[in-house]
Amino acid sequence: MAAVESTIELSAQELARAVDALVDECRVESLWSYRPDYYPRTDPERLQVLEAIQERSDLERFRRAGRLKAWLSRHSKDESASS
Repeated sequence: MAAVESTIELSAQELARAVDALVDECRVESLWSYRPDYYPRTDPERLQVLEAIQERSDLERFRRAGRLKAWLSRHSKDESASS
């Protein structure tokens, strides 16, 4: 998973799967205020849940969430520039 997250060329599906996997890992520890079956489906929802993970989890997950946020931010800017 770490190799996928550090790659700049993630597809939208790979990013969604990586975020969902991190949500599963952090559900009890960091995302206790979310519904037990919650998965973010839009980019703003993904950013929100990644920020929640960064606020409430350990350093390793904080860093993983940060890498995903950075990729998501670059990806969102690329899409808005091409529209």
